[in-house]
Amino acid sequence: MERRHHISQQFDAELEDVRNRVLSMGGLVEQQIIQAITALSEGDAKLAELVIDNDIKVNTAEVAIDEECTHIIARRQPAASDLRLMIAVIKTITDLERIGDQAERIARMGLRLMEKERPKNNYGELRHLGELVAAMVHDALDAFARMDIDAAIEVAKQDLKVDQEYDGVMRQALTFMMEDPRSISRMLDVMWTARAIERIGDHAKNICEYIIYLVKGKDVRHIGLEKMEKAVKS
Repeated sequence: MERRHHISQQFDAELEDVRNRVLSMGGLVEQQIIQAITALSEGDAKLAELVIDNDIKVNTAEVAIDEECTHIIARRQPAASDLRLMIAVIKTITDLERIGDQAERIARMGLRLMEKERPKNNYGELRHLGELVAAMVHDALDAFARMDIDAAIEVAKQDLKVDQEYDGVMRQALTFMMEDPRSISRMLDVMWTARAIERIGDHAKNICEYIIYLVKGKDVRHIGLEKMEKAVKS
């Protein structure tokens, strides 16, 4: 009995370590987003280069956590909620890695835009969109840390606002291109940057869906917010 208790304690410690490593990776990704958006809006080439260089840290973290989960599954053969945790972690770190990719893309687009004429508002609309998705990622990670499905749903709802603002940026860019053909090259870069930012919101929403799967054991992907809320309450 004592040996079984010791093994159980070891297992719990391994699970806690995995959770902490996910949050650490999430903190790095969150920093990448903030720095990429700051580099873009302030025209800071050194900061943009730093984001690009640090992407390897995000990739390394994903591989390490994925390997740890694989070893735990093989060694412990977890059942029920513990197995769901492993699955949710593996899915979450995949989305975090993709968020890191989008942050790197924003930094690269920022470098391209630095070579062109800057608008008076220093890409304020992109900065605001970036702040929205950075907050989504932060709150999604906080919900993951607390296993809070109500908070996860609130974050998922924010994706609608991100989509609305993204549509506004795209419409504005198209208007500029029609009014001044000389702006086409720059506006295309703005549109690709906005798309990368919008994708971060999608990945943050995905993480919220994994939290609901982990806590409730229900797959709520692709069903819409209204059905998601009903699934959580039932």
